[in-house]
Amino acid sequence: MANNQAPQGNHDPAGSTQMFRAFVDEAPQGRQAAAPTSSGPRVGLILGVVVAAAVIAAVAWLALA
Repeated sequence: MANNQAPQGNHDPAGSTQMFRAFVDEAPQGRQAAAPTSSGPRVGLILGVVVAAAVIAAVAWLALA
């Protein structure tokens, strides 16, 4: 079976392996600090569920009236 993998330390002519390693080894900067700390999306979801329930109740009330 042929060994198609280049040994460690050799230059990659395309540069793709070296660029991938640089990307993977790079520490994320500022991404963790941008995490959402407010409960904005949760409040919007709860409000959306309440509005949907009110619309369904109004449609059912009109259908049965």
